[in-house]
Amino acid sequence: MTKKISILIVDDEDSVRDSLLNWFIEDGYRVECAENAKKALLILESDTFDIILADIKMPGMDGLEMLRRIKVLKPDSIVIVMTAFATVDTAVQALKDGAFDYVTKPFDPDDLSHLIRNASKQITLAEENENLRNKVVSLENVEDLIGTSDAMKKVFQDIESVAQSSSSVVITGESGTGKELVARAIHSNSPRKFFPLVSVHCGALTESLLESELFGHEKGAFTGAMYNRKGRFEMADNGTIFLDEIATISLKMQIDLLRVLETKSFVRVGGNKEITSDFRVICATNKDLKSLVEKGEFREDLYYRLNVVNISIPPLRGRKEDIPLLVDYFIRKYCTSMNKQPVFIEPAALKRLEEFNFPGNVRELENMIERAIVVGNGKKITVRDLPLEKSVMTTSIESLDDLEKNHIYQILVKYGWNISRAAKALKVDRVTLYNKISKYGLKSPES
Repeated sequence: MTKKISILIVDDEDSVRDSLLNWFIEDGYRVECAENAKKALLILESDTFDIILADIKMPGMDGLEMLRRIKVLKPDSIVIVMTAFATVDTAVQALKDGAFDYVTKPFDPDDLSHLIRNASKQITLAEENENLRNKVVSLENVEDLIGTSDAMKKVFQDIESVAQSSSSVVITGESGTGKELVARAIHSNSPRKFFPLVSVHCGALTESLLESELFGHEKGAFTGAMYNRKGRFEMADNGTIFLDEIATISLKMQIDLLRVLETKSFVRVGGNKEITSDFRVICATNKDLKSLVEKGEFREDLYYRLNVVNISIPPLRGRKEDIPLLVDYFIRKYCTSMNKQPVFIEPAALKRLEEFNFPGNVRELENMIERAIVVGNGKKITVRDLPLEKSVMTTSIESLDDLEKNHIYQILVKYGWNISRAAKALKVDRVTLYNKISKYGLKSPES
């Protein structure tokens, strides 16, 4: 046994207690005895037993009443009832009240030992399941954080140091570096891990939609509000809310957010009832919030309220020693998901990846490996399987056209080839951007 199972014997007959005590001690159990239910309950107030063996017929409180009280006091304890007056009604009632099983007097030592072993196996199995569950939860959603570089070791140390607190965290880094993965790692290793991690992509929503998304709305609050809807802050009660692209929210929304962070209370759109929620906030941005504060585009008080702890994620070009590990991980990931035989990457292809600038960071590398596994026909990934010929290397810039071509491509990759968002970032209209894409023959790695 991995642990010593403990047994409490409750019986008013000295001979029964002495016999059972000797049997179970010989079998390696920790055993104590009580002559009545009252004494047994007093013992259970200060100690815990895995198995309780209790007589049905005792002076004062009987075994069935004691069983009911034990299930309130120690709900995880296994109770086996004993009786010399075996009736179907007594047995059924004991099982209904939560007994594991029942035995009749006089006992067969072998039968009773077998029953205790079965109960012990159930206890051990329950503990193993709980331990496994805790391990699974603590590792959930952090498996994609790969790296042994000094830069990533610093990120792992930061995650470990902030996870146990409820302080606000701002995660900074370029698009595609894995900011949401870091947020998930913090949540999964925190005391809030058994409660929700609620994510909101602030940059993808208009101000009115973001307000409804965060705070919820009441039925009839606006056209199309056909029912009451909980907001993300309400959903994140006792858990964590992750606000991605926090730098994109309007000044009005910044004021509303500051109030919620300070009071942990809010009102749904169209409502008047104050709602409270206990949440931790983690934000992410690819912009310099401090410079936005200096420009008057981000509130200073909100900045200091959010930026209690800052975790900076390095770009992939700043930790190229991690590329082989990431490549190996993505190959195994996509071969498994696509039900393909394992493949390997040839040294020349890996060398080209290590030389590449990766403006789209880890997300772009993952995209390349997934595509290579989809289009590849052999047992290895070659240079031809990688879309590097469709990408722009920073070392190839010689003219102004090359510079513009490279910059446009990097912006397109950064925004996942979303033309509207890329055009906005480049400060041109969509037609102009389409013309530039056509002029330079730029193509998405997925095309």
